Amino acid sequence: MKISYKWLQQYIQTDKTPEELSLILTNIGLEVESLDKVQGVPGGLEGLVIGFVKECSQHPNADRLKVTKVDVGGVEYLQIVCGANNVAAGQKVVVATANTTIYPTTGEPFKITKSKIRGEISEGMICAEDEIGLGHDHDGILVLDAEAEIGSSAKEYFNLEDDFVFEIGLTPNRADAASHLGVARDLSAYLQIPLKMPDLSVFFIQDNSLNIPVSVEEINACPRYSSLTISGIKVDQSPKWLIEKLNAIGVRPINNVVDATNYILHDLGQPLHAFDADAIKGKKVIVKTCPENTTFKTLDEAERKLSADDLMICSGDDPMCIAGVFGGISSGVSSGTTKIFLESAWFNAVSIRKTAKRHGLKTDASFRFERGTDPEMTVLALKKAAIMISELTGGYISSEVSDFYPAPASPFEIEISFKNINRLIGKEISPDEVRTTLEGLGINIIAETSEGMSLQVPAFKVDVTREVDVIEEILRIHGYDNIEIPTQIKASLNFVAKPDKEVLQNQIADLLSANGFHEILGNSLTKLSYSSQPEQAVKILNPLSSDLDVMRQSLLFSGLEAVSYNQNRRNADLKLYEFGKIYNLDGENYRENQRLSIFITGAKETENWTSKSVEAGFYNLKSAIDQIILRLNINGLIVDETANANFSSGIVYRKGEKPLVEFGTVSKARLKKLDISGQVFHADFDWDLVIRSVRNNKISYKEVSKYPSVRRDLSMLLNKDVSFDQLKQIALKTEKGLLKEVNVFDVYVGDKLPAGKKSYALSFLLQDEEKTLADKQIEVIMQKLILNFEKQVGAEIRK
Repeated sequence: MKISYKWLQQYIQTDKTPEELSLILTNIGLEVESLDKVQGVPGGLEGLVIGFVKECSQHPNADRLKVTKVDVGGVEYLQIVCGANNVAAGQKVVVATANTTIYPTTGEPFKITKSKIRGEISEGMICAEDEIGLGHDHDGILVLDAEAEIGSSAKEYFNLEDDFVFEIGLTPNRADAASHLGVARDLSAYLQIPLKMPDLSVFFIQDNSLNIPVSVEEINACPRYSSLTISGIKVDQSPKWLIEKLNAIGVRPINNVVDATNYILHDLGQPLHAFDADAIKGKKVIVKTCPENTTFKTLDEAERKLSADDLMICSGDDPMCIAGVFGGISSGVSSGTTKIFLESAWFNAVSIRKTAKRHGLKTDASFRFERGTDPEMTVLALKKAAIMISELTGGYISSEVSDFYPAPASPFEIEISFKNINRLIGKEISPDEVRTTLEGLGINIIAETSEGMSLQVPAFKVDVTREVDVIEEILRIHGYDNIEIPTQIKASLNFVAKPDKEVLQNQIADLLSANGFHEILGNSLTKLSYSSQPEQAVKILNPLSSDLDVMRQSLLFSGLEAVSYNQNRRNADLKLYEFGKIYNLDGENYRENQRLSIFITGAKETENWTSKSVEAGFYNLKSAIDQIILRLNINGLIVDETANANFSSGIVYRKGEKPLVEFGTVSKARLKKLDISGQVFHADFDWDLVIRSVRNNKISYKEVSKYPSVRRDLSMLLNKDVSFDQLKQIALKTEKGLLKEVNVFDVYVGDKLPAGKKSYALSFLLQDEEKTLADKQIEVIMQKLILNFEKQVGAEIRK
């Protein structure tokens, strides 16, 4: 947002330099990103002086050139060759001396040098108005009044003043500062300088010859609508002072009516819109919505399809303007306009934001309406604009002010205590300073006691609704840099619950990243169509779009969106993980749950000269999960098949009755929703359960055993419904002391075996920590294992 230094001084009289104000603005929360010098005339006439033509004679070598002697206040006269047909002795003129750069109205700047023209020395240039950017006339040199002082600066003669423009990085919550008045209000509070408000004493209604009634059908979207008419206007170019003001802040001048409304927008922060009154059919304005897909042509000549939720300013059934966003081409002010209908409204911020986003329009008006404008400013801005337009166009106000305002906005009523002010700021602020600051910011003090104040915060401060917000305003004006760093630091020792969630998450993130996984961060907002339990979805009250209308219930689809995005850009080999929350509605209660999501798809390793590309599979995912389980030292997990519809096949590790992690191959139905090709393997950890599971884990150390381990293998025939986990549990219960590991190293299912049977080959790792195992001891253990396998699962040991 651009703010003019000279413009600010219409509201506050200060001798602070632009550089000083720049620091002050930044310190009070309006960060100045840049400060630029702006000149009303390019180059600012720097280096140009007033000269007096003492002599003027014909050039000896050119019929169309004159040789002049010009007094510019120096010791000697300058000889200047001039080609203007109106140059003559006795004239006061503008002279560009050697080494001066001039900025013509058209074309590039150029530097004047001492040179010879047709054999005669020329030590400067006598200027025409277009040669120095003062106009477009090139019929001859610029001849000045006789009173012009020889040798004086042309800048002083033409009364040119430089302006400075602050580029302020306005935060979304500071809608109250989106104007020169708003910035001046903050400076007034900080500098304790009175704020000079606009003078409306000259506002005069000449007659009521053009009354245009207004009907507001959408009161929620348009709580206030003020208007009047102005007749007898002449649309023309704006005066120089207005053009310079708008140019300084980067606004393109159009004509005296539109420029006046733009001026008021940047001056008071209230967007206005002027309609050609003759384009209003039936001489009645209706504020309403139009049917879905109604065609509307905007000022940029683009045809747009309206939504049934777009608020429109209409003439009968015909839309004239997208309220608060953009005008229509058929009702705008043109060179032939003689009467206007002037609008000043307070529109609902959410309605305007949705409409602007829907049509991809960002205008100065929508920028302010989206953040919240001052509901009490509409009539003041309307009257000031009417005064200005009447003066600029020669017109007159031809109606009373129409003000539709059925439910006036109430100020925020807030109680503040001096104790809380001092506690939160960290410094004692006197009640006198609090009072002065609040009054300077336009906050009304209703009552005051020795302990605090009762306040009414005006509606234009849309972000000040709580005591802490008021305290922030006080701190902002007091100055963050004025809070001294204490000589003592008081701290209390806090108990940190173990395990430290952040440390644990970082450990697993490091583990996954070290194994080639990339961390992703998905949006917590997603679309309802992804939900398998829509009745439990947490819905957004004012969604930005239908694709972001609920909180996510799973990390699956945010990960699949990342997979789809990468596949569409020929990056198909992916290993991804994400830590994030999911949200569900449980009756009337909301539940948040932290999850860890892992995805593998594409090739496990890319093709190279030594090996071919190998596709990733289920066991690559299982290996990663087992690494995490091992790193967390989580024991006692129960393995089962998952019944989760997100997987076509998969496994669940349970901790007690609760699923700790479910993983497997993502179902084709889920992949189809995002047009993903190939297989995707996915794991979903309940991270909250992980945290609870490792809470009592203790780290213990032991020496590497001095005694060797022994491996024995068994091959057995089993029923197909017997799982490896069953066999493992039988083995561990049979020999709890010496059996260290049980693994399956071969599985066979085929027509060479009896129906309903499969063959497993298991390995058993045995070790005694205190002595070397004897063959007889090993044999006893293996016989026990064989006996229990045969007895409990009907295994047939293959010799």
